Amino acid sequence: MKIVLNSQGYMVKQSVLEKFINWRVKHISDQQFMLILSVLIGLSVGFAAVVIKNSVHFISHMLTSGFTIQYQHYLYFAYPAIGIFAAILIIKYVIKQNVGHGIPSVLYAKSKTNGLIKPHNMYSSIITSALTVGFGGSVGLEGPTVATGAAIGSNVGRVLRLNYKQITSLLGFACAGAMAAIFKAPITAIVFALEVIMLDLTMSALVPLLTASVTAALTSYFVFGMQALYTFVLKDEFLLKDVPYYIIFGILAGFISVYFTKMYMSIGRIFDKIKIWQYKLLIGGIILGILVFFFPSLYGEGYEAISACLRGEYSYVYDNSIFYAFKDNVVIITGLIMVIVLLKVVATSVTFGSGGIGGIFAPSLFMGVNTGLFFAKATNFLNLGNISETNFALVGMAGLIAGVIHAPLTAIFLIAEITGGYALFMPLMIVSTISYGTAKLFSANSVYTIQLAKRGELLTHHKDKALLALMKIDSLIETNFTPVKPDATLRDLVEVISNSPRNLFPVVDEQKNFHGIIIMDQVRHIMFRPELYDTTYVRNLMFTPTNIVDVHDPMEKVAGKFQHSGKFNLVVLDEGKYLGFVSRANVFSKYREMLKDFSEH
Repeated sequence: MKIVLNSQGYMVKQSVLEKFINWRVKHISDQQFMLILSVLIGLSVGFAAVVIKNSVHFISHMLTSGFTIQYQHYLYFAYPAIGIFAAILIIKYVIKQNVGHGIPSVLYAKSKTNGLIKPHNMYSSIITSALTVGFGGSVGLEGPTVATGAAIGSNVGRVLRLNYKQITSLLGFACAGAMAAIFKAPITAIVFALEVIMLDLTMSALVPLLTASVTAALTSYFVFGMQALYTFVLKDEFLLKDVPYYIIFGILAGFISVYFTKMYMSIGRIFDKIKIWQYKLLIGGIILGILVFFFPSLYGEGYEAISACLRGEYSYVYDNSIFYAFKDNVVIITGLIMVIVLLKVVATSVTFGSGGIGGIFAPSLFMGVNTGLFFAKATNFLNLGNISETNFALVGMAGLIAGVIHAPLTAIFLIAEITGGYALFMPLMIVSTISYGTAKLFSANSVYTIQLAKRGELLTHHKDKALLALMKIDSLIETNFTPVKPDATLRDLVEVISNSPRNLFPVVDEQKNFHGIIIMDQVRHIMFRPELYDTTYVRNLMFTPTNIVDVHDPMEKVAGKFQHSGKFNLVVLDEGKYLGFVSRANVFSKYREMLKDFSEH
């Protein structure tokens, strides 16, 4: 500790951290410091990606390495439920806090908690997702890795007392680093930070973003090697005659993406209605066990199945299953591929619903690659064309990523990077764009953002809406309005008016229940008639306003009420209880203050 004098001249002890912060402010500029932090965060999230990936592979190998491909294995019934149960126990009795689901939790933190994420998220997502996916939960690892990276960035910013803009930048750097490490795709990671995390970058923030992405990717390269995540060998070049097929397939990918989103949300709502976690686990565990038993390719993140599809193989459809005897029947195999596509989102949704932790990138890739393989096989089998199965399997992954998470640029660069399929950039662009456009027609928001958008908690690149989403109504409530009781007389009201600087008077009973409003101008004509003082009551003078603000209303809705009503003050209630008023002047003054702060950074 070091003894220093504060601004009032009193001696206070200064910690090592405070000494460092003071030294940093004097000797290192904000831009230089963010660059240094981007390197440290890149290393941290790269290491986190290595840990989570290796943990899952170790658990999965330990559980399934002894299985023979010719026979079904009944342990598939039990494995997923065991993993999810273990994850739930850790959440409930060790962490004792909600872990959250990857990228949506990051977007929520960015919009509603000033970028702050609880410290346990730096490790809790790793542990719980490793158990969930390692034991066969049908989800991916990218979401938990991104959540881990974001938590690291958030808590580094909190400890170092950075401002909101700097902390949200660290969130973006960490998310980019996580994507770069888990997929070994540094270019995609940058696009992802801009397109999905919706990081609003200036040129000064671009260099740290690049640095974090490259550092994390190099960490992953050091452990896993530099080869592409999924090996893809171009067997058939892109041909102009195939463009119509890619267009049709883009539309199909868009519809499958809509199916993914609708089914995911519907199953999630069903599980939300089940309040007892044991029932969720029992129901989800049974459904997931049955699905994985009949279709073992639904086990875990599906890495092997995706790799097989890109090689034009489909042994994953029947290996370890009751369908092994049909391995040479093209019709049945083609049908089973489509069944797997339709059931993957069910398995993913059930995994989440029953309490598992994971991400939806891998399920989207899995469904995309299988949709592409199905489309090509069906087209060729029906003599509707002669198209490359491997090429369509590859572009199918881009189509589903673009449609499910509404990120066509991320989809294009991700698939090109993780497969080395740069020669197919044109069909990647065609399918991603059409799939995204088709999905957008049916759902304005992605599977990540649909719930946040409904609650008005989503930050977007639209700066006005983003700033309104960041504003909190409870910090703008004014309470210096003098309330009157509904049973008070005109005499009581005149006394209140004479001692109040306001011209608005809320009518509130002893239980704080709101009854209405009295405006001084509307009672001025009887204020000077003493003969009415004891025979006229407040309840006969008040009126109920048509525009009332709930304390939980998003600020965008509040601003809309000001705009449409033309009022300068709106009453704020909490379940019918009076809290105060919010004024147009305060809302827009706060808006201008935040806009200035954003512009300066």
